[in-house]
Parts: sequence; C-alpha cells; structure tokens
Amino acid sequence: MKKIIRQLRLEANRCQSCGMPLQFDPHGGGSEADGTPSTRYCSYCYAHGQFREPALTLEAMQQRVRQLMRERHAPWYVRAYMAHRIPTLARWRGCTRSKPQSGL
Repeated sequence: MKKIIRQLRLEANRCQSCGMPLQFDPHGGGSEADGTPSTRYCSYCYAHGQFREPALTLEAMQQRVRQLMRERHAPWYVRAYMAHRIPTLARWRGCTRSKPQSGL
C-alpha cells in the first residue's frame, strides 16, 4: 500500500508540460511572474510566469521526452509510456499535434 501511495504522490507532482517529477528539478520547479515557485511546472519548461518555449508543439515535446529517455538509457517501453502520457498533462490537454499551446 505504501508503494501505491508513493507512486500516486509522484504522479501528482509532475511537471504539467514535460512530465518530469518535480522532485528531480534542481531548482524545485519553475517560477511564477511574481517570483514565487510554480507547483505545476519545472524550471526547464516554465520561468517568470511563462513557458520557456511557447511555440513548442505537442509532437515536439513528445519527441524531446523520447530523446531524453533514450539518453538516460531507459527501455523502449518506458520511452513510449512517457511520450504517450504527454497529452494528458495540463499544458497539452485538448491540444492538436501540430498546434502550439501558449499557456494556461
């Protein structure tokens, strides 16, 4: 049961743009416009209240995640799973593959 609870907490604390667990962000997350830490996005995706790459498309983010997982020697099924999860994150919900999402 403890394992399941730990996994649920980890899932709840993921960047809502790239899916990275926020606990692994060296800066503890991105920052809002007023300088407060963001609880939804990592520092690689979000800073000063806006996305670092606002023109990034869903497809490009999925490819980026696959490549990062490949560089970390993750098995093919982990790469596929993580890329498959990207459309379920807040930034990408309702987004078509080629249309960039500007923000929430």
